[in-house]
Amino acid sequence: MSKSAVALIFVGLFLAGGVISFWKQKLPKGVILVLAIGSVMCLGSGLMRL
Repeated sequence: MSKSAVALIFVGLFLAGGVISFWKQKLPKGVILVLAIGSVMCLGSGLMRL
């Protein structure tokens, strides 16, 4: 398991937590969508590097 994969997965989970937090704060949907896309991309690339 490479360090970059672990880092990408960690960042993806961090961003997913931000999505949940922003959703609860009822921030604009566009901000939540961009954050969610970034989270999915980080998680996906981290999992593919494993």
